[in-house]
Amino acid sequence: MQKKQPNQLGPGGRKVDPKLRMIANGHTEVNIVRAERCDAIAVAPSVSMEQIPLSMSVVRQRAKAAAIPARGSLPEPSADILANVFIATDSMDRLPAGLVHETGRVGSLATATISLSKLRELGLSPQVRQISLGQQLKDPDPIIEPGSAGTPTSADRRVGESSLHRFGEGVLLGVIDVEGFDFAHPDFLDESGNTRFEAIWDQGAEPEGAAPQTYGRVIDRAHMNAAIVAAPVAGAPAVELEPQSQRASGSHGTHVASIAAGNLGVARRSVLAGVLVSLGPDDADSRRSFYDSTRLAHAVDYLFGLGKQLGLSVSINVSLGTNGHAHDSSAPINRWIDALLAVHGRSVCVAAGNAGQDSPTEPGDIGWVMGRIHTGGQISASGLDADIDWVVAGRAGKDYSENELELWFSPQDKVAVSLRTPSGQWIGPVDPREFIENRRLPDGSFVSVYNELYHPSNGANYISLYLSPNFRAQPIIGVAGGSWTVRLHGREIRNGRFDGWIERDDPFDLPPSPEVPQPMAFPSFFSERSNVDRSSISTLACGHRVVAVANLDSRRERINASSSQGPTRDGRSKPDVAAPGTDVVAACGFSGDQQRWVSMTGTSMASPYVCGVVALMLAAQRDLSAAQIVGIIQRTARPLPGASFAWRDDAGFGAIDAEACVREAARVNEREDRTP
Repeated sequence: MQKKQPNQLGPGGRKVDPKLRMIANGHTEVNIVRAERCDAIAVAPSVSMEQIPLSMSVVRQRAKAAAIPARGSLPEPSADILANVFIATDSMDRLPAGLVHETGRVGSLATATISLSKLRELGLSPQVRQISLGQQLKDPDPIIEPGSAGTPTSADRRVGESSLHRFGEGVLLGVIDVEGFDFAHPDFLDESGNTRFEAIWDQGAEPEGAAPQTYGRVIDRAHMNAAIVAAPVAGAPAVELEPQSQRASGSHGTHVASIAAGNLGVARRSVLAGVLVSLGPDDADSRRSFYDSTRLAHAVDYLFGLGKQLGLSVSINVSLGTNGHAHDSSAPINRWIDALLAVHGRSVCVAAGNAGQDSPTEPGDIGWVMGRIHTGGQISASGLDADIDWVVAGRAGKDYSENELELWFSPQDKVAVSLRTPSGQWIGPVDPREFIENRRLPDGSFVSVYNELYHPSNGANYISLYLSPNFRAQPIIGVAGGSWTVRLHGREIRNGRFDGWIERDDPFDLPPSPEVPQPMAFPSFFSERSNVDRSSISTLACGHRVVAVANLDSRRERINASSSQGPTRDGRSKPDVAAPGTDVVAACGFSGDQQRWVSMTGTSMASPYVCGVVALMLAAQRDLSAAQIVGIIQRTARPLPGASFAWRDDAGFGAIDAEACVREAARVNEREDRTP
């Protein structure tokens, strides 16, 4: 195994999660390239980017070539690379300003931005218990139906008697999403022609005026309405007069907000607010941008704070996802949201994810590639092995993105791991408490393997494996395509159960070069033999107090094949419920009069329906707790045809009964008089 070097993360390194350690112990120019695709890494403003092209070109910090270090040595962590992190602390005291820039706090859990050069010193602080890199946020990938869609009717998403829920009046409905919010779309205008949006926090915008953080800008209702009034005179759309950093035609965020709270949506009299999360690789300067789960934490914090300021209950929708961590609610973002949901009058609905498909549904269908993200099995006894087939794909036999796999075990077990490349070379075994970091393979790409005991978040043992391109080579050397074998060796087995998830990226064409004419970043996946078709639910949907929502194909009365399944790794019943998410017609953002409505399919469409129903529940009973909301939704759900009331891994407790949810919510504080 690679031994620790003096210039590597030393005694404080045990508090730093493996991915962050791997990045910190990498070369600065490699991390500059990595910042383009790694959500939680950015290049400090001190580095001039003018001479640094994107993606495939070799980069040199400040145009100076760095010497290749001697075998076994590692570079000093760079002050020019910044990371967004969650930090678990021993107290609620702020962290030393000289080490980190603390950006938020919930109890003893903080968010912060840190220079990699300060990481070791921070790890040595007795106040710090764990430092975790912000998780990658998966952009939503709904199916968009071609052509124009008909206008939905007022009755399509109408729920029961308005006298009971007042269409969500008195509730703030917040949407955290991407691609922009078309605040001037007719579906968001009131009787006077004003927008129903109270505010939009555009996290990707240049800082301007008052904002909840040092990044982004808030567009308030007054500015949006002024733009609507000025639009006819200016001869330009209002959304151009008050622009957002993303204004995608057919915007995902606009569609989601329309389902939840448009004038033809569920909670059509609620107050709307949006948080626009930066898209990352589509950002004009993605190496300077953060777009990770710490930004999601800040978004949830902001919306709950806005609700408190306005004196309103809050229902939030999140149709984003991630596969990292243990899928047992112990990830920092889960703990952050669960802590905020301890206050009554709050709810967060989360899309279960679109990783449910594990096989083709028709000739030529490759949707299963995005679904084979979970594996699992049993090591029966000490001395036995288990193999996992991990498939790397790309063009011309190479993948130009980093591939990440996490495996989680009971703390009762000790497991070693070996890795076989597609060419047949074995690496390992790596035993518990051992690691390989940035080992260069004969083809020039890199492998890192960490075998850790007793994770601070959940006490479980885990193994993390990373396959990395060689970003320093000219041209860049991709990861070898083919089947990589992960072999688990049972050293001490008392339980034997293991689960693993791939933190996948999206298919992404990279700029060509003469040496690499068609480079592509492509998600890795498990073979049909190794994939286990369950527990593909997004990490974000694994929280204890969130409402996790599956995609119901209402016309066929069944769950859409792409909808992610549960349970969580610790056996909890997620998703909670299914809601209409197939061929859903709602507002088409930033398309003017040419196309007002568009049809989309995905759990992204199902979750805002439930978010709107929760807003109606809070309008009927404003002090419901998040736990009560989940309980009522589960209790009133209707089994699908042929199913019982038992929880199912794809449908949860069944299809949501919106009217029954509202009626049950209104009765929560009733007391029955049983006097004879």
